[in-house]
Amino acid sequence: MSDRIMRHHSDFPWKGAVVSVRGSVVDIRFDDHLPPIYSMLQTGRNGEVHIEVLSQLDSRHVRAIALTGTEGLSRSMTALYNGSQLQAPVGPAILSRMFDVFGNPIDRGEPPEGVQWRPVHRNPPSLSRRSTHSEVFQTGIKIIDLLTPLERGGKSGLFGGAGVGKTVLLTEMIHNMVSHHRGVSIFCGIGERCREGEELYREMKAAGVLDNMVMVFGQMNEPPGSRFRVGHAALTMAEYFRDDEHRDVLLLIDNIFRFIQAGSEISGMMGQMPSRLGYQPTMGTELSKLEERIANTGTGSITSIQAVYVPADDFTDPAAVHTFSHLSSSIVLSRKRAGEGLFPAVDPLQSVSKMASPTGIGHRHYNLSRDIRKVLAQYNELKDIIAMLGLEQLSTQDRAVVARARRVERFFTQPFFSTEQFSGIKGKLVSLDEVIDGCERILRDEFMEYPESALYMIGSIDEAKERMKVSGPAGEPAVVPGVREKGGGDDEQ
Repeated sequence: MSDRIMRHHSDFPWKGAVVSVRGSVVDIRFDDHLPPIYSMLQTGRNGEVHIEVLSQLDSRHVRAIALTGTEGLSRSMTALYNGSQLQAPVGPAILSRMFDVFGNPIDRGEPPEGVQWRPVHRNPPSLSRRSTHSEVFQTGIKIIDLLTPLERGGKSGLFGGAGVGKTVLLTEMIHNMVSHHRGVSIFCGIGERCREGEELYREMKAAGVLDNMVMVFGQMNEPPGSRFRVGHAALTMAEYFRDDEHRDVLLLIDNIFRFIQAGSEISGMMGQMPSRLGYQPTMGTELSKLEERIANTGTGSITSIQAVYVPADDFTDPAAVHTFSHLSSSIVLSRKRAGEGLFPAVDPLQSVSKMASPTGIGHRHYNLSRDIRKVLAQYNELKDIIAMLGLEQLSTQDRAVVARARRVERFFTQPFFSTEQFSGIKGKLVSLDEVIDGCERILRDEFMEYPESALYMIGSIDEAKERMKVSGPAGEPAVVPGVREKGGGDDEQ
């Protein structure tokens, strides 16, 4: 590891001595030279502890954060600086491999050969290099492609609290897009469950799409320094494929909130005064340094899809607010919709996209999305009246609005490939044309005589007719594995 991280120079190594160790924070004294910010140092009995300089306390002392465990580290131990920053491997040889923050393979394979090593701290592309071309990036997921279309070369966020389906939705996007995506896909796991990384690797290998994919992990059991830098390492790999090989890159990050959380931990340990709700005062700067490197240039693009945990479902939390400002589309997941069995649990009224304009998606698509939002908003306003007085007290016109909205909601549910083993329902990939056709027919009341459950967990709208052809004796659709109807007309998977 040391040969990869360090780059030797005639004046190196510079030697210092450990002054204090407080958890992951290490103070080191250098008598002759002071290492610059972001320098990588090695210390410990065998040089196994790797630390990064974050501040210069005075002319003799630096304060650094450990990227590995500090067990066995004590005062007066020697620390070496060999003139380099943290580096990441780049090159065609990293494809189909899984790495940690140092570029070490963690897939039980041999280290890749013929790779270059580049510093993870890099500047974003200049404004003159950025491309202004906008294009829709289709996912095959009905509610996203219709209401919150993603932008190729843009940044999209999946917002939601714990357990509402962010990782499942992100995994489904990988399944749908990696097989059709002609570029390179890079998955970056920041502070999430180790189990999910192993499962994703196994699933991608079984699907045969690992050849154009790289995985980088800094999981929740690792020190905050590792979780804080793994995103920069993944971006360095993505920038290589964009700038050197001129390929389009799909960068998937799970979870960007854990990057902010790791920065908050480091800030507290470094002794910085916290800002609102205990976050680090430099949160906006740290997030910008990461997000602004994700850009579309004239030679290639990096399209990023990021899961964003929302603490306590509070979208006014500073972490969510700062992340919102960087995104071209925000997909908000609703715990209420998840409780009703409407998966994916995307909230159609809170989710937004800058591509949802006549120039971005065309007049037909734009007008339909506005009509769908209008129907769903009207239904949302009528829910209180229905709860108090009942559906029978509504006017004929309002009852028609409720019927359309409930059928649209159920048509937006979709069986996922990533949940086949749990639901027993085969996953469906639905084209944008099929989604537009289905929604237009629902709004024209073509399916008003169909029970709502006929439109639940289907792909294209024609599957509702197929389901009705094998309906039960009472006129209800045949039982579908994994689907049953709840009281009040709500369905669940």
